[in-house]
Amino acid sequence: MTNLAHNLQATAGSHPHRIALRQGDVLFTYAQLNGEVARAAAWLADKGVRPGDRVAIMIPNVYAFPIFYYAILRSGAIVVPMNPLYKSREIEYYLGDSGAKLAIIWSESAGEASQAVSTLGVEMIEIDSGFIAMFGKHPDASHIAERANDDTAVILYTSGTTGNPKGAELTHGNLHVAAQVFSRGLLSLTVDDVILGSLPLFHVFGQTCVMNASVIAGSSVVLVVRFEATSALEEIEKLGVTVALGVPTMYIGILATDCDAAKMRTLRLCGCGGAPLPAEVARDFKARFGLPLLQGYGLSESTACATFSVPGRTRVGSVGHALDGVEVRLVDDSDNEAGPDEVGELAIRGNVVMKGYWNRPAETSQTIRNGWLHTGDIARKDSDGFLYIVDRKKDVIIRSGYNVYPREVEDVLYEHPAVLEAAVIGIPHSVHGEEVVAVVALKSPRIATPDELQTFAKERLAPYKYPRRIVLTDGLPHGSTGKILKREIVLPAEQIDIPSARS
Repeated sequence: MTNLAHNLQATAGSHPHRIALRQGDVLFTYAQLNGEVARAAAWLADKGVRPGDRVAIMIPNVYAFPIFYYAILRSGAIVVPMNPLYKSREIEYYLGDSGAKLAIIWSESAGEASQAVSTLGVEMIEIDSGFIAMFGKHPDASHIAERANDDTAVILYTSGTTGNPKGAELTHGNLHVAAQVFSRGLLSLTVDDVILGSLPLFHVFGQTCVMNASVIAGSSVVLVVRFEATSALEEIEKLGVTVALGVPTMYIGILATDCDAAKMRTLRLCGCGGAPLPAEVARDFKARFGLPLLQGYGLSESTACATFSVPGRTRVGSVGHALDGVEVRLVDDSDNEAGPDEVGELAIRGNVVMKGYWNRPAETSQTIRNGWLHTGDIARKDSDGFLYIVDRKKDVIIRSGYNVYPREVEDVLYEHPAVLEAAVIGIPHSVHGEEVVAVVALKSPRIATPDELQTFAKERLAPYKYPRRIVLTDGLPHGSTGKILKREIVLPAEQIDIPSARS
């Protein structure tokens, strides 16, 4: 029997005075963090939260996130993390699909969330920086609900390319093993390490590789609410950050500053994931700061674990080798294994592979076959075993490390009365990795401008999802069955020239 919350309690016992979290001038030792988690668990119990209940949290990178995250797990309930940028329609879907009993919402997101919870009848608790006062009358919940290794701990919503987003069920065993792999195996974290917490904690990368990994080691996390290169560099220098993990956009932003290597002198390791890392960015970063960018690959369904580069053993463009306890293979559509330098779909096996998709047995059986998680990503492996991601079978756009699912954006565009057809595609972008473009055919004789359609989508989608360019066309290409053929869409360069905005 296990519970991920035991990791926090164990570290609080062995390193009670070590700084666990730092957010501006606010500090939490491990003993203080564990104490607030215990009180929050007691508060949740008073709210009627029981083992197996789903509790949604919509909180940015502030200390409230780990407190509620571990408190929910401590109570035996299931965490449903949500992006604070979600709009009401998105919130309603995630709450409804997960069957959440309670939603804990950061004040800045309460306006969008209130409409969703009222529709569903879900209880919503709005919190702000003074939330700890809510626990004042509650004693510590000394009891940690025991859970089996295969009991679901977190439901992370992922790819909706073939329909609505699906909830990947990550178990207590998944999360514990993945955190161990990163903390002790890959990053070699110790109590002396300070980690830059700029990755969103609602995302599997931030949860596994920053929050959960640091708890196991007793490392400190510097919470960054919103990444901005100049201020992040100031934090690195001032607080002696030793480990930085980020998405390519973050490192592109750092390279765009006039920062010199002296400001980064405390860093011993920089890792990158969440989206393809341009080779020139890796080369420029190494040349300027003397540090390699260790690139890795993982996904929600594998608890962020799959492959990673290691110091002294890197190749530009490669995502490294399989992590400890993880097996990878490349297969064709008949599951025959590919040879060296042949491409194939990347499949993963190991105890980091999710339990399945929440309430979706058919999709689970399609994705996990004979114990292998079929990722939908196309890769190749060279003769030395270095893995390279070539392309994606899944029609997902990765913008600044965030997944954008074309079907979801298309569904919003189809709600506009002037839209006849819409196809959403990703195009390469120098800053964001990929950018979202919509190609739209209008109903005759209705008229709508690209700006009008963009505003329509912007009001209904999170900021990273709405199309930055909308191209109007007389008609979209179709196959024999009537399906839109995105691969045949060709756009003139002047129609897809998108400024390198950071929004």
